[in-house]
Amino acid sequence: MQQFRFQAISPNGKLVQGEFEAGNKKKAQAKVDKLIRAKNLKSEGLEVKKKFIYKVRKGKGPVVEGEQEAYSKEEVDHALVKLGYDVVKIEKKLFDFKGGVPNNEIVTFIRLSADLLRQKLPYDQILDLLYEDTPNKRLKDTIKTIQKDLKDGKEGMDVYGKHEDVFGKFACYMLGVASTSGNMALVFESTAKFLERNATFKKNLRRALMMPTVTVIAVIGVVLFYVGYIFPATAEMFLEFDIALPPMTAATLDFSNWLQSYWIPLAISFFGPIIGFILYFRTPRGKLFLDRYIIKIPIIGDLLHKTSIEIFSRVFFTLYSGAGQNIEVIRVGAEACRNSYMSRQIKEVSIRMMLDDGKGLVESLQESGVFTHTALSRFKLGAESGALKDNAKQLADYYETQTTYKMDSVIDTINLFINLFIMVALIGITVVSSEAAIIRPN
Repeated sequence: MQQFRFQAISPNGKLVQGEFEAGNKKKAQAKVDKLIRAKNLKSEGLEVKKKFIYKVRKGKGPVVEGEQEAYSKEEVDHALVKLGYDVVKIEKKLFDFKGGVPNNEIVTFIRLSADLLRQKLPYDQILDLLYEDTPNKRLKDTIKTIQKDLKDGKEGMDVYGKHEDVFGKFACYMLGVASTSGNMALVFESTAKFLERNATFKKNLRRALMMPTVTVIAVIGVVLFYVGYIFPATAEMFLEFDIALPPMTAATLDFSNWLQSYWIPLAISFFGPIIGFILYFRTPRGKLFLDRYIIKIPIIGDLLHKTSIEIFSRVFFTLYSGAGQNIEVIRVGAEACRNSYMSRQIKEVSIRMMLDDGKGLVESLQESGVFTHTALSRFKLGAESGALKDNAKQLADYYETQTTYKMDSVIDTINLFINLFIMVALIGITVVSSEAAIIRPN
């Protein structure tokens, strides 16, 4: 998030000035335009806070270099002079590439915060320690900004909300509510657990789908190259000598000629729908369609479905207070569950039933149609026994263990089928090559 400052003139001629944050200058200008229309102001300009590099000395001391964010070079000069420095040079920093923050750095930051909070260490001291030990420049700058905002008395949601590009939307929300949850350590630990599980699941999913897909495409490519380029050079040599070809060799040669003649429309008909589906699934409507049916796919769908319920349950356990309906907790859990269809069903069916019809939690979740029988039974047992929070955690831990073991089994099964596919392709190439090798002149 960038820092902006606007200036405007009110109808009675007074100067109006304010600072705010926005994702970029276009969004900032839109906010200013809206304010100007609402208050009937006259805009005097919009400035963005930039980083300046300065060189100063105090008296006859050595030259000291540093960086400072400000809206103008004059502001930096005025501040340094006020502190008693002689300004040697001030210039705008042209390149300020901060880079990204790896997921493991984020997890380490949150988990260490949780561990130190459990040891009753004040949070400002925790931030000091993490700032000193963090090697990532962008994360360092983020921690520094968090420290400043907390010292200025800003609310947790405002402090972390501006760093969605670093922590992610869900993590920012969780860290934002930690200060008002009554148990910061638990919220931080649950957030770290979520990020770890999310990274592990994505890694395993890539192992289960990405590598087998690449392997299959590579094998198909090798087979097509053999059939379309290498094999014809051998088979057509027999035709030049008017040698009759065996059935399999002749069929393979006909297929090769067909591929060479129609490879362009074949490529378009194959890759066209794939590109079309990818573009469609990137739209909100397409993603909703994909998420609705992907959880019904055998094996992989069941894993995705139970993982989404695990995330919902873990968020519910972390934020549930035991007082009232906790609508906001259910909404946050729905948004975090990583499935847009499940999220929509929970928010538009379950939450609406609870608010409009006064229905209970378990009945409302059941009507959404996205929870398994096991999940509903655990929530029902928790509601009846008064241990809903604990039962949500038990459900999350149960599905975590189950999906972890099941993912390993799925990867082994997929690898088995990939090996069988490779074996069949190699046998086919070997048989065709062997038949061509034993052809004898008439």
